[in-house]
Amino acid sequence: MSKLVSLRSGLPPVPRLGIATRGNTRLSEEDIRYALNRGIRYFNWCGKPDGLSRAIANLGKQRDEIVFATQLKARTADEADRELDWVLEHTRSDRLDVGTLYYVESDAEWQAIAGPGGSWEALARRRSSGQLGLIGLTSHQRTLAAGWALEAAPDGRRRLDMLMIRYNAAHTGAERDVFPVTSRIGTPVVTFTGLRWRDLLRATPDDPPGFSPPSAADCYRFCLAHPSVAVALAAPNGRAELIEDMKALDGGGEPGEEWMAAMRAHGERVHRHAREFW
Repeated sequence: MSKLVSLRSGLPPVPRLGIATRGNTRLSEEDIRYALNRGIRYFNWCGKPDGLSRAIANLGKQRDEIVFATQLKARTADEADRELDWVLEHTRSDRLDVGTLYYVESDAEWQAIAGPGGSWEALARRRSSGQLGLIGLTSHQRTLAAGWALEAAPDGRRRLDMLMIRYNAAHTGAERDVFPVTSRIGTPVVTFTGLRWRDLLRATPDDPPGFSPPSAADCYRFCLAHPSVAVALAAPNGRAELIEDMKALDGGGEPGEEWMAAMRAHGERVHRHAREFW
């Protein structure tokens, strides 16, 4: 597995494991600094004031060493301008490296975003000014998202610079619906839900004798084993989970075929038996 990935010229290369915050998890500013000192360089903020936003605001010159990403809920140009201004002000930043349109789940929604007065219009303007690095999109709709990744703006540049897609051992559809497209056009993919809300860490009724469920680090290693995954996001709740997740970056090289087959088989069992998940 490649240890560093370049998402775009002008952004620092980053290890392929990123750290994200969510509204229902806790990472302190000290936890973020711990991750930074351990080599993590891709940080995805949930958009609510927390330890990550405080850390970003206080990084000083170290800000240039990381890629700072957040999801943007805006759907109109005016909303996007206001939201991006708030993000920059709150984190005391002069730019946002990655802004992903949050959970776009229908073509009608995308057409409104990409149409006149839609949020893409404002984000493209901020991208041209240097206040925004990459325009991305987060979606569970794999086929639609892959199609949107192909769309060109009037100036010929693709509207989207990256995708954020669910991918884990229980949900491997991106291998069929997304990765062939993004790999062909050179669009980086950041993955989320690597643990399937921790279901992959639990046993199932169909486990073979002597089987032990994988660790969180194993689940992220599975994601990182696919060359089309630029960054796999982990969203630990506290220092202990953060330390466990970061073990995914510890040496070991490419996982073997037997190990990958066992992870896929476990993922299939989890998909059959775990709670329903959209």
